[in-house]
Amino acid sequence: MSDLLRVLIERWKDDLGSTYKTWFLWEERLKNFRSIRRGIAQVVQEIEAGTFGNVYKGSSLETIVGSIAEQRQIFRGADHAFLWKPKLRIPDIYENDDNLRAFGRLLNHCVCCNSAQEIVDGINAIDRLAIKGLGPAVANLLYFLHPTLMPPFNTAIVNGYNAVTGSKVKLGRWDQYLAMRAGMINLNQAYRDLLSNDLGAVAGFLFDVGIGRYSPPPIVCDESARNAWLAELSKARESARRFEASLAAGREGDLTHTQIQAWLRDLGRALGYDVWVAANDRGRTYNGEPLGTGCLAYLPASLESVPAGESIRLIDVLWIDKESANAVAAFEVEHTTSIYSGIVRMLDLAFGDLQTAAGLFLVAPDARENEVKTQLRRPAFSRIGDLQVRFLPYGELENHRDAIARFGTGLKGIQAISRTL
Repeated sequence: MSDLLRVLIERWKDDLGSTYKTWFLWEERLKNFRSIRRGIAQVVQEIEAGTFGNVYKGSSLETIVGSIAEQRQIFRGADHAFLWKPKLRIPDIYENDDNLRAFGRLLNHCVCCNSAQEIVDGINAIDRLAIKGLGPAVANLLYFLHPTLMPPFNTAIVNGYNAVTGSKVKLGRWDQYLAMRAGMINLNQAYRDLLSNDLGAVAGFLFDVGIGRYSPPPIVCDESARNAWLAELSKARESARRFEASLAAGREGDLTHTQIQAWLRDLGRALGYDVWVAANDRGRTYNGEPLGTGCLAYLPASLESVPAGESIRLIDVLWIDKESANAVAAFEVEHTTSIYSGIVRMLDLAFGDLQTAAGLFLVAPDARENEVKTQLRRPAFSRIGDLQVRFLPYGELENHRDAIARFGTGLKGIQAISRTL
């Protein structure tokens, strides 16, 4: 079967609608790792301090799990396992303080450790407590802590794994998850040239098999079975082309994001600032040239050297004073995705060993203003109240950017068209 599985993985990587193209290579995925890790640390801190509370809704855990659930289709529904089911009294961490503290210890242990065995030891420790409803769905948190050691987990990934390997892994048990993890690592090693050290790639492949996007190669493979499977794969390829229309909306969203970054880039330069464009966006093209054209190739040393420097490098656009090398304005463009990651990067900038940026702006479609305000009311974002974060609507930027570029000075123009949050 190995040669057919190689064919399938190659086809999966070429499919425009596969999780490889739509999620694994999605730049926003990379931006979310630090913010999710930081959010998990906040959950741990609140549990240890006894301030977490006894509800999921509105908690720091809901914020972080919600941002994972927004990670395209592969994580859709990731929050279901953490929602309180009152009739079943699960997951039993909201009403049982001992279980909640055990959950916090697991997260803290996995934040701090660096080896696979240490993580497995932590999993085995909480598994022995048999906390009702707290199962391998937690692995979706662990993946964002250690993507090369722990794969994500959901029903579709399990179904795909069983279909590809002929296994009978069951849902809801940690020992079953660990068995599947071992098999996924073996699968990843066998096809390392096609997959990645990041276990999200092999998980994405199994997810697409598990949702029926592809049929797995036949376990028992004679010539007839082989030919039938290859014929079915060809039909699946034709069917995949129908997804291009739906993908167009996603590509349009990426273009809009890039367009807004370009507007902010050009406006910052017109106002006399040096401009930094997010490190993983610099190569995107807009009007035929890379987005990073005319921008700084490196962050100033004062920004690069702080502990949060890696996060600051991913802020969508920074305006930097040429003389002091301080960041005077930071812009996070939130076209369709959760605002969580952008806010965390702003916090890293404002609360690092730096002079607080004078202007922090969330840039989004006009219609998202109420959504942004609602998100900022969450307890997880309480520190935002110490900052002067402003909402900059697309429409105001589009209508006034040329006038600000011609007649504006400093941040006065951009502040005039933005609103306090």
